[in-house]
Amino acid sequence: MPTESAALQLAFRTLLFVPGNRMDRVAKAHDSAADVVCIDLEDAVPAADKDAAREAVLAFLASAATGRTAVRINGLRTRAGLRDLLALAGAPRCPSLLLVPMVESAAELAIVDAVLGDAVVSVVPLVETVEGLEAVRAIGSAPRVDNVMFGGGDLSSQLGVDLAWEPLLQARSQFVLGCVAARVRAIDVPYIHIKDEAGLREETARARALGFAAKAVIHPAQLAPVQEAFQPTAAELARARAAVEAYRQAGGRAIMHDGVMLDEPIVRRYESLLSLDNEADHA
Repeated sequence: MPTESAALQLAFRTLLFVPGNRMDRVAKAHDSAADVVCIDLEDAVPAADKDAAREAVLAFLASAATGRTAVRINGLRTRAGLRDLLALAGAPRCPSLLLVPMVESAAELAIVDAVLGDAVVSVVPLVETVEGLEAVRAIGSAPRVDNVMFGGGDLSSQLGVDLAWEPLLQARSQFVLGCVAARVRAIDVPYIHIKDEAGLREETARARALGFAAKAVIHPAQLAPVQEAFQPTAAELARARAAVEAYRQAGGRAIMHDGVMLDEPIVRRYESLLSLDNEADHA
């Protein structure tokens, strides 16, 4: 029987980032509707505050963390990242999810797996470079990995383009294909325009249509729009249930149903849609 935190690793839709040097915000974030709260030791924390933030996060993990608590460490090519990893591996309590930024090969994740040892932690690699994008399938197939996150911010900087949908569409598509090949869930980059709810809803709908299973957010106000966008509508669920039932009653043969040709690949898509609803019920 999977634990609550293990089930969450395969069901979350929103991942709320909170600065690791603002523990007051971390506590508030855990009171929000976020499926996962990610305490960020990387981009959100200035270099001078890295050590203090790490100690504060370790204290929070020991005293107040829940199954919804995640931590993003610094990159493994930095001293801060190596210190983060070793500190967490030796801590009495680890987060349920460990986000590792700037991953470009499965070899990096083999190191993470070896250092973590017997700790029960699911690793979420962030693919944020062209080099990482070319290795998504191998990265997603590494030990402890059930989810991989698309790091559009650093990638857009590397490409010299805006962090927007159109410039990154090809990269997103390649990323999702790699995740599907590795049989892991794809998490989309946060939408950085906090006050633009319409834009957030549009981008999230596009991400879901492309094959993403979740989206990171950077403000609690973004939670409800993202969760709603990833939740199938009542009409979608009713259509899927009717189609699956009709296909089963036909003995698994290709049929016409409601003006649509139903065959095995189409029915698998409907079954996947129904599984989203089941995951949401048990998250």
